[in-house]
Amino acid sequence: MNERPELQQEARRWVAKAEHDLRNAEYVLGMPRGCPTDTVCFHCQQAAEKYLKALLISRGIDFPRTHDLVLLRGRAEETGELTLRLEELQPLNRYSVEARYPGDWEPIELHEATEALAMARGVRDAVRALLPPAALPEGDCS
Repeated sequence: MNERPELQQEARRWVAKAEHDLRNAEYVLGMPRGCPTDTVCFHCQQAAEKYLKALLISRGIDFPRTHDLVLLRGRAEETGELTLRLEELQPLNRYSVEARYPGDWEPIELHEATEALAMARGVRDAVRALLPPAALPEGDCS
């Protein structure tokens, strides 16, 4: 494992941003009515993306500029550590575009947003289990 302090510091910044996305998704999903499910799903996709990138950064693995979770997962699997199955994150991929822009998309239902949050939390748990303590923010409220 690559424990270079500068890599762990950069990974910690990505983890902090991922946590912000998750907290936003959780907060918005808890609205009593009028929940913008597209926003929830976008933040879930972003949290998963940032967690995967944090893992790659912490290991010193280069990755392209992309929102593609499947590609990022593939790069992370090169370490032999990540056991996250494709179906545990692939459904989030569509939200990087469909949740942000108008288009001829199917509406995102509340149950989908709830599932997206569960998937994002699953990515979070899988990645955090592999990150060294130096890559986790101090005072982390997780």
